[in-house]
Amino acid sequence: MGVLSTGFPAGAAPQGRMTERLVIDGSHGEGGGQILRSALGLAAITGRRVTVENIRARRKRPGLAAQHLAAVRALAEICDARLEGDSLDSVRLDFEPRSRPRAGRYRFDIGAEREGGSAGSVALVLQAVAPVLAHADGESEVQLIGGTHVIFSPSYDYARDVWLPAFNEMGLMAELQLARWGCYPAGQGEVHLRMSALAGGVFRPLQRVRRGHLNGVWGRSVVTRLPVTVASRMANRVGAVLAGEGITADIALETVASVSVGAGVFFTAQYEFARAGFTGLGARGKPAELVAEEAARAFLAFHRSAAAVDRHLGDQLIVPAALAGAPSRFQVEEVSDHLTTSAWLVERFAVARVGISGEPHGPAIVTVTPHR
Repeated sequence: MGVLSTGFPAGAAPQGRMTERLVIDGSHGEGGGQILRSALGLAAITGRRVTVENIRARRKRPGLAAQHLAAVRALAEICDARLEGDSLDSVRLDFEPRSRPRAGRYRFDIGAEREGGSAGSVALVLQAVAPVLAHADGESEVQLIGGTHVIFSPSYDYARDVWLPAFNEMGLMAELQLARWGCYPAGQGEVHLRMSALAGGVFRPLQRVRRGHLNGVWGRSVVTRLPVTVASRMANRVGAVLAGEGITADIALETVASVSVGAGVFFTAQYEFARAGFTGLGARGKPAELVAEEAARAFLAFHRSAAAVDRHLGDQLIVPAALAGAPSRFQVEEVSDHLTTSAWLVERFAVARVGISGEPHGPAIVTVTPHR
């Protein structure tokens, strides 16, 4: 297999608060919101002033949308950052932390960032603030308002059952609770995060190159403001697709309350040493069986890959691994643009060196070596 280069040499680890401004090209790599959230999170943790240019330049509508603006202002509140350019559709942002991350009680409402509200993803804001609050001194409680199960982002179920356990393995002491579902287009869901600071102030390294045997597949098929028969059709189709491969799925049926109509199937594959998560979301005119098949086929592709980390988790592990006390090594399902962008970013911050051994858009071994 080939070895992919991120294109930037590693530098020395920053010592203390760095006042020199670091300019990040937001159009690099995946060119979306992830590079913005990760850059500001690293800035909040390292105390470095950052300017992000060309924000979401590769998206159909560039600039800050409501969920990105909510993440920006949430991170700024946590570290008392000075902001310039924090407005909807802004393509340039200056972020200067003025304090270490501060533990406390926070409330972040994505819908409040745009007139008429927003179903912007709660999980994406969660992924931005949790690693930063992990570096605060004490316990924090966070109330997040917005979309809990929406397209183009991790669902609450994925965050609770896959993302959080991986981060807990790396030393994050946190728990999530779903208070209210939030579907597109109204959102208005509510998630509560409770967490403590990292023991010793650093993440633990992650070693996940083997997943072991499959112990089971479990999850739920959920509808809101729709007949429960829709949930039944989704669950039955997931079961049928997986049964064709000799795999049994335990999918519960649920009807929940929400402001908007919604449907989806959310399930987790539990392996001996790892978890992976899969989601199918309904849309107007989309058959329930197709929703289920999308999730089931994604699981089968992962299962056949023998990887230990699914495509959505891999890029999320780069930043905590870069801030860990020792090198991490894990096997990803796919070398995605999100993953290589995260690798490029931590090297721009000179906090770690990232090696990716594999083929573009194929399985790979990722090694993250912090500069400590």
